[in-house]
Amino acid sequence: MSQKSPSRQRRRKAHQQPPCPPPAARPPYTLCDPGFSRLKPQSDYWEEDLPEPGEQQTASPRLIRVSELNDTWMEIPRYEDKIAWWGLWLMLPLSILPIPFIYRDMTHPEFNPSFSFIMLLFLSISLHLFRAVMFAPRGKPVRLNRKRQKVYVYEHKRGWPWFPWRTTIKVFDWADVHGELIRRSDIYVSGYELSCAVCKPGTYDVVDRFSLNYQGGSIPLKSVWSHCCMYMQGRRVPAAPVIRHVPASWTPVNTIRWPEALDRESTTAPGE
Repeated sequence: MSQKSPSRQRRRKAHQQPPCPPPAARPPYTLCDPGFSRLKPQSDYWEEDLPEPGEQQTASPRLIRVSELNDTWMEIPRYEDKIAWWGLWLMLPLSILPIPFIYRDMTHPEFNPSFSFIMLLFLSISLHLFRAVMFAPRGKPVRLNRKRQKVYVYEHKRGWPWFPWRTTIKVFDWADVHGELIRRSDIYVSGYELSCAVCKPGTYDVVDRFSLNYQGGSIPLKSVWSHCCMYMQGRRVPAAPVIRHVPASWTPVNTIRWPEALDRESTTAPGE
């Protein structure tokens, strides 16, 4: 009877051994897993989680724009790239142009009631465009108060042309704010956006979100987040932004109005 060779016996034993158990699944919502965000719920356009506000930052600090920077507070303007404001200036006279002709047809002896609806529609469009190009605030600011460790977010929402447009100011604790990069790709917006998720204290459960910078490259936006985190940590940061000029989408009428109490609180230290 022939004996089996040692190499054959080793191959047979290796074949008979049970397979290695699969590696333990990584928990979701961690920075180790590039497919998930640590924030819950995850943003629909999520791209990357940024370092925590109190952690060591990996990007060099640099703001794209800044309105005010001192030892107590900092204000960052947020100019929207979602709307081509020059296009609204062009559309405004075009929306007004048909109104005289509609009015002429309405005063005709053979009046058609449908002209009333058409005229109201064009008037509504014209009013909406007029309010948007003249009074809608462009650089909706965000203020970071280093002494109070709070963030003040100026939000303005456009609505129906015949009703007041709402302005709200949200106040958050900086410790509850977490940075994330999101990436949109549609007919209106295409590119990265620096978003801030506000979570319940000590958790990653998101209760609100706001944009800190609307559009830009991923590296400049990481530098903006790094700048804000290092500033709130009390460290020295560059004072000069990348862009210093006022954008072309300026508003003829400055409609950014902070309530007196919040304006004083966001620009002073406790006890002042």
